[in-house]
Amino acid sequence: MALELKQLPKHETLQQDAGRYPEADASAVEACLMLLRVSGDVEAAYGAHFARHGLSQARFIVLMQLQREEEGLRPAELAERTGVTRATMTGLLDGLEKEGLILRRAHAEDGRMSVVRLAAKGRQRLEGLLPDHYRRTAALMSGLSVEERQQLSALLTKVAAGIPHVKEP
Repeated sequence: MALELKQLPKHETLQQDAGRYPEADASAVEACLMLLRVSGDVEAAYGAHFARHGLSQARFIVLMQLQREEEGLRPAELAERTGVTRATMTGLLDGLEKEGLILRRAHAEDGRMSVVRLAAKGRQRLEGLLPDHYRRTAALMSGLSVEERQQLSALLTKVAAGIPHVKEP
């Protein structure tokens, strides 16, 4: 669940922590908390959006990857491209196949492998979803100029470079 703005610590509180803990940088914590709140809210909003179309964000991403690859992709390639484990991808593909949105076939050169392609029903689902999806995405970003969007992307790239510091043991 995303943090509500009123639940974020006040600047003064963060400054007090910075006085107690030399490692604390109040502005870094404040910016990070705002990023987490907004990203959680955006993720929840997109979750509701995709649910209206009978999808999850992960299933949508898989369909979009397949839409761009006429020849299809191996499940391992899909897992790598979408940033999920192979086991998670297997579950996603099972559900999409059961719903008739994808097709799994044996690889032409190596029958031990499978290739996943977008089924006609999957293409239709995307065609019904994408106009609304792109309209909502444009509306989400409408408060920013093109230059500000580019700045935001550049800043988020810099933030992403720091993620290993949070993950390291």
